[in-house]
Amino acid sequence: MKTKIDLDTWYRKSHFEFFNSFEEPFFGLNVNVDVTIAYRKAKEQGVSFFLYYLHCILKAANDIEGFRYRIEDGEVFLYDEVHASTTISRPDTTFGFSYIDYKPEFLEFVTGAQQEIKRVQATTGLELRPVFNVLHVSAIPWVNFTGLTHARNFTFKDSMPKISLGKITEPDGKLMMPVSVTVHHGFIDGRQVGEYIDLFQQLLNG
Repeated sequence: MKTKIDLDTWYRKSHFEFFNSFEEPFFGLNVNVDVTIAYRKAKEQGVSFFLYYLHCILKAANDIEGFRYRIEDGEVFLYDEVHASTTISRPDTTFGFSYIDYKPEFLEFVTGAQQEIKRVQATTGLELRPVFNVLHVSAIPWVNFTGLTHARNFTFKDSMPKISLGKITEPDGKLMMPVSVTVHHGFIDGRQVGEYIDLFQQLLNG
């Protein structure tokens, strides 16, 4: 479900119109999060660490309103719920795009996600879907990045947040992982990105 936003009465009208007129309305921040507890819990439960933190990513996004706004045909909508379109690696070194439903109950989420991962790994190509209520999520576990950019088609009025995760390192006995959060500035400011990162860390700590 989604609700159309009346721009004339919307509290972000000026900010949205200003940033949405840019060729590049996105901005991004890169931080390190502590995954020591989350990694241990995933292993204790016998589940993929990727799915463990993906569930935290989606829960945080669904709890913060700005991450659920989207542009569709020039109009702004607020979705009740957002899901994940994440890259899935294949044995031939390519990847495919998946669509993974968010479920508040973790084990239900894992079951659905595992089925979608198997399906994508058995296909070829990218399989693009015309959906807006997703976050674009990508794992780059080979690189401990400190900055990140995204390939962008500027003729398409993109508005989906993009979350990327990097290689886990272990400084001072803690497991740390880089996270890149890239968002449309018409919907989200630095304050909301900070709230998102703080909530993501809280969820990782369980």
